Amino acid sequence: MTTTAATSTTRAPGDGRGVLPAAERRALRRAVGLLDLDRVRLFWAVLAGSASLASGIALTATAAWLIARASQMPPVLELSVAAVAVRTFGISRALLRYLERLASHLVALRGMATLRERVYTTLAAGRADAVAGLRRGDLLARTGTDVDAVGDVVVRALLPAVVAAVVAAGSVVLVAWLNVGAGIVLAVCLLVAGVVGPWLNMRSARLAERAQIAARAEISATAMTMVDGAAELTVSGRLRDVLASLRATERDLAHAKDAAARPAALAAGLDTLAMGVAVLGSLVLGIPATVAGSMEAVELAVIVLTPLAAFEGTALLGPAAVQLVRSSGSAVRVMELLDRAGGDAVTSDATPGPTAVAAGSTSAVPAAPTPTVAAGSTSAVAAGATPTPRPSRTSSTGGPHLTARGLAVGWPGGPVVAEGIDLDVAPGRAVAVVGPSGIGKTTLLLTLAGLLPPRAGTVELDGAPVWGADRRRVSSDVVLTAEDAHVFGTTVLENLRVARGDVTDAEATELLRSAGLGDWLAGLPDGLGTMLGADAATVSGGERRRLLLARALASPARLLLLDEPGEHLDPATADRLLTDLLRVGAGDAAPAAHPDAPRGVALVTHRLSPLAAAEEVIVLGAAGDGPATVLARGTHKRLRAEVAAYRWALEQEEQRA
Repeated sequence: MTTTAATSTTRAPGDGRGVLPAAERRALRRAVGLLDLDRVRLFWAVLAGSASLASGIALTATAAWLIARASQMPPVLELSVAAVAVRTFGISRALLRYLERLASHLVALRGMATLRERVYTTLAAGRADAVAGLRRGDLLARTGTDVDAVGDVVVRALLPAVVAAVVAAGSVVLVAWLNVGAGIVLAVCLLVAGVVGPWLNMRSARLAERAQIAARAEISATAMTMVDGAAELTVSGRLRDVLASLRATERDLAHAKDAAARPAALAAGLDTLAMGVAVLGSLVLGIPATVAGSMEAVELAVIVLTPLAAFEGTALLGPAAVQLVRSSGSAVRVMELLDRAGGDAVTSDATPGPTAVAAGSTSAVPAAPTPTVAAGSTSAVAAGATPTPRPSRTSSTGGPHLTARGLAVGWPGGPVVAEGIDLDVAPGRAVAVVGPSGIGKTTLLLTLAGLLPPRAGTVELDGAPVWGADRRRVSSDVVLTAEDAHVFGTTVLENLRVARGDVTDAEATELLRSAGLGDWLAGLPDGLGTMLGADAATVSGGERRRLLLARALASPARLLLLDEPGEHLDPATADRLLTDLLRVGAGDAAPAAHPDAPRGVALVTHRLSPLAAAEEVIVLGAAGDGPATVLARGTHKRLRAEVAAYRWALEQEEQRA
């Protein structure tokens, strides 16, 4: 259950003195670079947007000339060209605006998809601790709304700014051609509305936008907590408090939005004021020129009315500035997540291979505290012995070989929880790791799978280090099924196809039977086509665990790392399941989907009774206040005979059964 995960460590966007601090600018540039924008389509979007806005200005200028010239009652044919031009500019303005929206949104949406794919790929291939400190809602906000905000910077910030600059320059040239003084006034007013206004807007909106980012992430995280842990919150009486917290955060978000609206209104007012000054300046300068005869009366109408359309582009810069602030804050959060997961994967085109590890499988502490071997036991079997796979098995089956030597494990930034571990996993070999809850068994599996870095010692796959290796290479040979791996809200069959996309109906049926779900499958209304609720909300804990196990068995990987596969099952069912899994690892049986490919199995469990089927049992325990170590290792029979604590725990287990 992730409802009580640690709160987000998200830092607010940079606190530099500038309107947009250097840290945010760098993050935004990096994030926009990851959008992989189509420059050709972006150019056409700029061209269409500029032409659309220019058509609006041309429409106003032509209409002004037409009205002024018509008042002089010239021959009708003299006005026909202007009349056609008015209709042309009126139609082209809407048409070009549509084409600009079509091109720009296509560029932005494809960029968002590219960035989101890279985020997912980086998280899948990167360190497991990258998301361990984030609540699920915060992670959802970073991969959802934050990625969208980065993509929006193209359509709502960069494109309007470029279009406004291009059209403003053209408007100034047109007016200056008719009257230099009026052109200078228009240029100054456009500069004030297009630079000073957005600058003030960004400076004022920044604090409000930072509050909005934090509030949106908090709302998302709290909502996910309520959805995931509604039953537990109701039973504990905390649901009302969580709802009150959610309402308070929503009020904070509303206040932040109101605060952000004020600078937008200020920018709009400044834009209107600058437009009025430009019109008034054109009148002040144009009327004397017209009276003096240096400018035609119809030209006066043009220089006075043209600014009314020229400021249409600058009116978009206020919202563009707010969007730039919003996108830069989101870019900081997205790039922070990518950097934590591993910067090398950000620009990699590599896509992880099939794996049964789902996003969110970051639990490092087993859930059920069942006594196994007492911590501090002094009975141990040759701690220095390091068994290796039996040559008769591994040499005949071949396949990948996962080895750990002198391994110490722990989460980055935290203490070492277990050390001095030697372990071998290869096809035809079954290894079980036992020990008290919280001793580091799950952390060991995550390290063996290459999702956490070794704190000391080595983990190698066929002689090459696992940590930092190509995830496609590791995932093709090693599959990890963690306690909290995700079950998707789709059919039973599609959940198995997460591991291997070509699983047939017959294979899926056999895999579910191998996982002890034959009777469950027979009772489903639509069989393999039965829809499962989000994260297996419609199945029991034991059924969920066995479904994840069936998914692992469906994977083409030859080495299985299984975290408590018998959890949530009754003792008899758990023992049968564990025995079958260990026999698969011992080469005595293989799933029907892979009859010619024996597996290697390393599983952690609290159950000792079925471990007779394991080739080796490794007992972890803490001899004091320090990290756990290997207290004993050997066959189940040997440990039972020679290790008093192991024998006692086994007898207690048998009595309860």
